[in-house]
Amino acid sequence: MVVNVLPDSSAVAAAAAADAAGRVRAAIAARGRARIIAATGASQMDFLARLVREPGVDWRLVEMFHLDEYVGLPIDHPASFRKYLLERLIRPAGIVDYHLLDGEQDPERVCRETGEALAKAPVDVAFVGIGENGHLAFNDPPADFHPETPYILVRLDEACRRQQVGEGWFKNIGEVPATAISMSVRQILKARSLVCVVPDARKANAVRACLEDPIAPEVPASILRTHADVTIYLDRDSASLLSPE
Repeated sequence: MVVNVLPDSSAVAAAAAADAAGRVRAAIAARGRARIIAATGASQMDFLARLVREPGVDWRLVEMFHLDEYVGLPIDHPASFRKYLLERLIRPAGIVDYHLLDGEQDPERVCRETGEALAKAPVDVAFVGIGENGHLAFNDPPADFHPETPYILVRLDEACRRQQVGEGWFKNIGEVPATAISMSVRQILKARSLVCVVPDARKANAVRACLEDPIAPEVPASILRTHADVTIYLDRDSASLLSPE
């Protein structure tokens, strides 16, 4: 794992976007297309805003999947990840080949059909974050590291649901769905490379646990340390609890 600590969230977004765009360009050059996985949430906004402006990426040659979606949440709800990605990545970049997780449909069928599409070929690069509770996608602690299927149904823990309220996506915890579709941990780790974007002081404890505690289901994103090609981008705030080198 390569850990980059930058002065602030703006620098994180710029550096991560340049890295991510380079990986997408390299995949297109090598294989004629790129398959990517996108993350959502407040921590990804600046990164995606920068990414869609990176030069030299032919987004028409990119196939996009994403990490997760709430079950039962309409696409016009402010917290919908489909809405988020359409507005912040798909439309601005001009991506024409994308697979959105429709949480309003039968979730088991969505998991199966989207998983079948995802499994057709390797993923070139996954963009991920780390939750305040250390979650990876919606794999909350204690996460199940074992499912082989690409997408699974999960129940969201209270810390995760409170994070969504704290970020302003919902007015109160009662509005936050209790169930979601999430990419499985094993599927995330199948990506050829991962770019992990984690700014903000509220992520500092999770970052410390993920990078310094034992790899364990209680700290789901700690599993990233087992991957051969992960680059994590932190700002001074999110890195503030890391032990001195």
